[in-house]
Amino acid sequence: MALGRGSAVVLLLCFLVLQSEMARAATYRVGDSRGWTFNTVTWPQGKRFRAGDTLAFNYSPGAHNVVAVSKAGYDSCKTPRGAKVYRSGKDQIRLARGQNYFICNYVGHCESGMKIAINAA
Repeated sequence: MALGRGSAVVLLLCFLVLQSEMARAATYRVGDSRGWTFNTVTWPQGKRFRAGDTLAFNYSPGAHNVVAVSKAGYDSCKTPRGAKVYRSGKDQIRLARGQNYFICNYVGHCESGMKIAINAA
């Protein structure tokens, strides 16, 4: 099936829009130079996140982890059954549009501020 000139232009425009969206995506190092550690609950304040941005969680594996949770899991510091648990120490997590919640589920860590809530536009 041959594409007409108009179809080719539409395809090119779609490609360019996709490329510009990907180029605008940012990567944020959670906790900045301190990394993913205690008292990071306030780290997102003042930052503007977009869907497709990447959060880089850097921490010592075996000492911490990252769990993507719901608001209820965030508020209660409890890991719901079936939640995705990251353990590499260098986790890259892409933000979805809307609210995104992450905790460390090691005993006492979330309660000590090792959790973040991010709203991605």
